Amino acid sequence: MPTLKQAEPNRYSRILGYGSARGDLDVTNHDIAGPIDSSDEWIVQRTGIKTRHRASENLSITDLAVAAAKDALANSGIIGEDLDAVIVATVTHPHATPSLAALVADGVGSKAPAYDISAACAGFCYAVAQADALVKAGTAKNVLVIGVEKLSDFIDNTERTISFLLGDGAGAAVVGPSETPGIGPTVWGSDGANWEAVGMSHSILEIRNRDFVAHPVEEGEKIWPTLRQDGQKVFRWAVWEMAKVAQQALDAAGITAEDLGAFVPHQANMRIIDQMVKTLKLPDTVLVGRNIECAGNTSAASVPLAVDALLDERPELSGKLALQIGFGAGLVFAAQVVVLP
Repeated sequence: MPTLKQAEPNRYSRILGYGSARGDLDVTNHDIAGPIDSSDEWIVQRTGIKTRHRASENLSITDLAVAAAKDALANSGIIGEDLDAVIVATVTHPHATPSLAALVADGVGSKAPAYDISAACAGFCYAVAQADALVKAGTAKNVLVIGVEKLSDFIDNTERTISFLLGDGAGAAVVGPSETPGIGPTVWGSDGANWEAVGMSHSILEIRNRDFVAHPVEEGEKIWPTLRQDGQKVFRWAVWEMAKVAQQALDAAGITAEDLGAFVPHQANMRIIDQMVKTLKLPDTVLVGRNIECAGNTSAASVPLAVDALLDERPELSGKLALQIGFGAGLVFAAQVVVLP
């Protein structure tokens, strides 16, 4: 019987470069406070957000993803033709199929296999875990990973639980082989018992099956699915459970908080970030990604946008260790320690 050939594995992988793209509109708290009967002071106090980037009607989710991808490729010294896989993490691509990743691959000049994943705010870290595995298995050499959302397409501006938090943007990274360890073990999982804590107001099947004659659309009624959350439940879960996951990622990587150069959590709420820093007992030497103040919560784009912003502000972080963690609807979570490019 003939012996099958298998791909030669790579012992290690690393992130070669990050890239980002943001919505072209700056939306302040004053711009959105009226419809939810709130104020700039209340939003800042509860979330730490002062403004957020949102995309205009003419700037699509594909535009954002391709722009971030091209930025990451340029920063990595890689061209589209060199890619072996494209993974896009998103929950706001308006087409269930085909994938957004296929459009992005084409947009950067690649014919590589391309697919989307739906893991909400943990999506980018999920995608990094998959890219890491593909590279180390020898299935791929260079993998483009993108977290992208145009959340403004799924916002009800009168909804008080989540609408004021959300922004639009894309963050990307290229993962490739390395001679030394560049991505630590991913600690990830889900808590489906709390599936309804964050999600859509209803499904597209409810729209399809609605008898619009017997139940006509009322004035002001939103018939399309929009985002909402149980804010208190999500806040408690994130504060008390995600610091444990972050610590597990440190332990899995064989390092301590003192070894970190940076900590980049999902930009969900400034109070959650501050509590995680306190619980992890991070020393003052660890720089913390906190771009939520000007970017808002961008779901799958949140972590890579925050990492890229931190690298722009503090280039001396290059080569140092960063702990990144994403968590959100599902409920899902993922964390890993990476060497910053």
